[in-house]
Amino acid sequence: MARDEAGKNPAGRADPLSVASVEKAFRVLTAFDEAHPALSLTQLAALIGLDRSAVQRFTYTLERLGYLRKDPTTKHFELTVRTLELGHHYSRANTLIERAMPYLQHLSRTTEETINLTVRDDVDIVFVSRFMSRHVLNTDVVIGTRMPAFCTAPGLAMLSALPRDEATDILRRSDRRAFTPATNTDLDRLLAELSSSASQGYAMALDQFYQGDLSIASAVLDRKGRPVGAINIAVSRARFTPEQAETEFSSLIVAAALSVSSGKRAL
Repeated sequence: MARDEAGKNPAGRADPLSVASVEKAFRVLTAFDEAHPALSLTQLAALIGLDRSAVQRFTYTLERLGYLRKDPTTKHFELTVRTLELGHHYSRANTLIERAMPYLQHLSRTTEETINLTVRDDVDIVFVSRFMSRHVLNTDVVIGTRMPAFCTAPGLAMLSALPRDEATDILRRSDRRAFTPATNTDLDRLLAELSSSASQGYAMALDQFYQGDLSIASAVLDRKGRPVGAINIAVSRARFTPEQAETEFSSLIVAAALSVSSGKRAL
């Protein structure tokens, strides 16, 4: 359940099961990102909406536990390598990644193109496994990278496998801004794309998030038929036309997603 404040539900009432101090500690950790690699106590307090004394206690505890490092000169805090342990444990314990791995590896070897496994987190997709191609130009995408679901092939593939009203709600709540001149932000056109993707079993995205990017994705379904992830291939439009990519790769991606879906008995 989303919270507007630590320890409260969206209606503003105290949540008896919520531990406010844990939520606040995670607010401190998640304040650090590409735009804020190092932060002072004052900067942290302003970013997460806590007073300086509270932030000081949380940073002290997190530093003692090994998740934050304090620069002795600047007094700024930054994340330590120990924060990677959570992601490592996730990737090693996740049954979807385990089941998909042989199929991702096979696609990577046979196509020599970039192959990804993503999952949806509300209005975003998150990359949880990635096999890079020697042809790839953009190296900014790594495991853990987030992208909007509405303008990515994996996101559209997963949304197309949801009930129409649920997918529509996600699209309405998305920040549907244009990332390239070609980005489709129109709700009606996006819903039409979902219908087309649902009927053919895969989604395509051309120049939607990155200029020159072409991606084909198919959703991985659980035993109830709900999407739990998506497998996609990403190629450059400088090397493939949309028609060439669709002809050469769509059936491979669909077959891989179906194989992973059929093996997901534990989900």
